[in-house]
Amino acid sequence: MSEVLVLVDHVNGTVRKTTTELLTIARRLGEPSAVFIGAGYEQATSTLAAFGAQKVYLLEQPELSDYLVAPKAEALAQLAERAQPVAILLPSDSEGKEVAGRLAIKLESGLVTDAVDVEPGEDGIPVTTQSVFAGTYTVRAAVTKGTPIITVKPNATTPEPAPAQPVEEKVEVTVSEAAKAARIVERSPRAQTGRPELTEASIVVAGGRGVGSAEGFALIEELADVLGGAVGASRAAVDAGWYPHAYQVGQTGKTVSPQLYIAAGISGAIQHRAGMQTSRTVVVVNKDPEAPIFEMADFGVVGDLHKVLPQAIEEIRRRRG
Repeated sequence: MSEVLVLVDHVNGTVRKTTTELLTIARRLGEPSAVFIGAGYEQATSTLAAFGAQKVYLLEQPELSDYLVAPKAEALAQLAERAQPVAILLPSDSEGKEVAGRLAIKLESGLVTDAVDVEPGEDGIPVTTQSVFAGTYTVRAAVTKGTPIITVKPNATTPEPAPAQPVEEKVEVTVSEAAKAARIVERSPRAQTGRPELTEASIVVAGGRGVGSAEGFALIEELADVLGGAVGASRAAVDAGWYPHAYQVGQTGKTVSPQLYIAAGISGAIQHRAGMQTSRTVVVVNKDPEAPIFEMADFGVVGDLHKVLPQAIEEIRRRRG
């Protein structure tokens, strides 16, 4: 079977859930080969093996991590030329999509972003499924030129363990001077909230203009905490300074695809809907019955979120004992 390259998404060796999802998808298409860039591989070994990586390419050169995305794109391009994979899978976050775009140009290959499913086609070429135009249409697409490069949204599939004993291979690549134009000069860890990462969370509670203030987000956080979910915010709330931009959901923020998305006080502008359109179940709380977000709702409550959410929190706690 042909190799499927999977770019490992990790933080100092701690593998994110997105990678286990990509490895699960890769097994449908061929033999998964994980591409680990950076330091901390010792921590990642067990996870990559548990989810079926047949091979691990180790790229540990400092310049691949000391600069922005350009060196990673060059490294993947050189590896792809050598391995001739049937496809290359990357996480559909801001970095993954930029690497994918640069890689597509270097390989002169087709690119599909924000896939919510990938399956083998009759001719062996992967067929992707996308949800577009704020969930109005579902599109199936396949790359017609070069090596298919596909970014996959978080929570697109359920990670399925498939224990393997991957062969490890250290790879040296050449990084051009042009790729070193933007150097990372400082890294600082984000303050820990105890909540799951927004893009990986299976439950997201998001607040918008209807929250009313920065203090009002305490209610959004409380509901997220009792559900074990992450907190999101609309662009209006972020622009008002009520919540950090790192938690913005939307076209100019982060894309999420949780099992449950609760939109509280969010009108549902197309900009926001583009970031959460593939959520499995959408619950809306808004006092305006004409709010566009209700068009996407599986369940809707017309009411003041400051009255509705405390009742929901109390009931959840009561049922959990």
